[in-house]
Amino acid sequence: MAHRRLAGKRILVTGAARGIGLAIARACVESGAIVFISDIRDDEGSNAAGDIGATYLHLDVRVESDWTAALESIGDLHGLVNNAGITGFGEPQLGPQDAEHCSLEDWRAVHATNLDGVFLGCKHAIPVIKASGGSIVNIASRSGKVGVGGAAAYASSKAAVINHTRSVALYCAERGYPVRCNTISPGAILTPMWETLLKHAPDREAAIAEFAAEVPLRRMGSPEDVARLAVYLLGDESGYVTGADFSVDGGLTAGTAAQPKK
Repeated sequence: MAHRRLAGKRILVTGAARGIGLAIARACVESGAIVFISDIRDDEGSNAAGDIGATYLHLDVRVESDWTAALESIGDLHGLVNNAGITGFGEPQLGPQDAEHCSLEDWRAVHATNLDGVFLGCKHAIPVIKASGGSIVNIASRSGKVGVGGAAAYASSKAAVINHTRSVALYCAERGYPVRCNTISPGAILTPMWETLLKHAPDREAAIAEFAAEVPLRRMGSPEDVARLAVYLLGDESGYVTGADFSVDGGLTAGTAAQPKK
């Protein structure tokens, strides 16, 4: 039963050409869902959809008309994963991201994808999902709960995603809509976003080990670690869970794990 927990549910995952989004989409397919993945990397997204047995849609989450077209194309919808996001360090490559040197243009570019995209996704998915009942999962970040000196816009946008999720959850509950909304806040997950940082390291494996040493569980996470939780939140088993934020970070936000002396 567990591996079919999303049987028959129609799920849309944004930013799913690779990384966490693709892992979530794959896990949803394996759990019996009818999955639609979207991205702006059309070739990569189309190939990924073919590989996992999903349907690909072009969707720029910053563009409201793209949301309207995508949801009209999908029809009935039981779940949405707002995963699309940028750090400002990768694609697109923006300028400095610290609080002193980040330009207003770059600040807005990060928020346009990470926050406006989530706002638009929730706005347009609520009327569709409430017709059949279902769940919205917004992918935030550990960076939304702590300060990040060199990524001010990213941290700000993810903090806003966490709080907007609470607003969406309460709005739907107050009106009796059968729509739940939760966030997942990943920590050090080895994805293409991290590869942008690792490519500058003289020794990739040493850099990964250095990152992992800061994590209480002493390893970086995988996209599948996030995907398993997303499947739970999209399914009926989480029917009494809404407005919550879930850390998937190996204990990083909880604090440090002191190593006992030998």
